[in-house]
Amino acid sequence: MSQEKFIDDFLSATDFQNPVEISMDTALADLPEWDSLAALGVIVMFDMEYGKTITGDDLKAIATVGELYALAGQ
Repeated sequence: MSQEKFIDDFLSATDFQNPVEISMDTALADLPEWDSLAALGVIVMFDMEYGKTITGDDLKAIATVGELYALAGQ
């Protein structure tokens, strides 16, 4: 899967109300709407789209979208 597809999936899963520019270097903590609901959306995305189970602890250990992409095994 391409990085662009992953970013599209990420934006869809998080369902941010305001448009944001995302790259592999984007820090999750810098996203204004990154919260527990967005994190839950990412957890569901990993399960449904990639067949992988991740936890809140996994997300706490990740700083950037690129690290999240690596966790997806891409």
